[in-house]
Amino acid sequence: MHNFSYARAADVDGALRLVAQPGARFIAGGTNLVDLMKGGVAAPDRLVDITQITALARMHELPAGGIRLGALMKNSDAAQHSLIRERFPLLSQALLSGASPQLRNMATVGGNLLQRTRCSYFFDTAFEKCNKRKPGSGCEALQGFNRYHAVLGGSESCIAVNPSDMSVALVALDAVVHLRTARGSRQMPLNEFLRLPGETPQADNHLSPSEMITAIDIPPNQFAEHSAYLKLRDRASFAFALVSVAAALDLRDGVVQDARLVLGGVAHKPWPVPDAAAVLNGRRIEASHIREVAEIAFRGAVPRTHNAFKIELGKRAIVRALSLAASPREMT
Repeated sequence: MHNFSYARAADVDGALRLVAQPGARFIAGGTNLVDLMKGGVAAPDRLVDITQITALARMHELPAGGIRLGALMKNSDAAQHSLIRERFPLLSQALLSGASPQLRNMATVGGNLLQRTRCSYFFDTAFEKCNKRKPGSGCEALQGFNRYHAVLGGSESCIAVNPSDMSVALVALDAVVHLRTARGSRQMPLNEFLRLPGETPQADNHLSPSEMITAIDIPPNQFAEHSAYLKLRDRASFAFALVSVAAALDLRDGVVQDARLVLGGVAHKPWPVPDAAAVLNGRRIEASHIREVAEIAFRGAVPRTHNAFKIELGKRAIVRALSLAASPREMT
């Protein structure tokens, strides 16, 4: 067991002071970090508990119909919030597809964005080669068992996938992340905040040392009536996606005015396919158009020994998700 100290912050400024110590990490729900510590993958010297910062656990309405999610809002609370279910049902669907009710009751939306890959070569320290865990050591998954790994956006350094369902929906909804350090604050679109592996797969995102996520903004849109999150996995609950699709349509008089399509389970970050989605603009939803979108979405895919099936599975998932999104929304 790696010894560590523990401190509890009462506000954001206090948290940022406490985490400035080398080797310090924030902890909230702990649903991922504690597992990493148990497995010897993470070994912080200090844990800074931020769960008492109640100002970060709330949701606020923004002008014109957008919302701001505090980073400490629980996944379960966000999924069931009436405004999210009404205005952004895609996010609610994605959240409810993730983990289990018990974990959703603990996990926070800020922590969800930062969760690490579930690649077995990363999680199991018995494997020597993992560039994400030990930069420069190699990637065991390239020649190993890679059924769950990336077919898009990977590199020769890493083919791990991002495990978050919530992030896939948030990228489709053009979410913006609020970040803060002791020196100031900044904002970044979530799609830019999350990284592809390149030659530095140890960095999952653009979070700086001693920086914290404080909120997530979702701007207003016209997708509430026609959106769907589809997750395909080995079992119906408590399993990560083999392929997932967030599909959102602005559909008026049967004609697509705007479309969003983002894939999960196939890349190191949620994978938007704007060129594919743009095929639908100005058109009615027809089977031939949807299949064209699916083919475009997986252009450039690189299958590995055990995951070539993800390409056809992903295409069929796109067809299904867009068909669901085009259907009239069922109120719950």
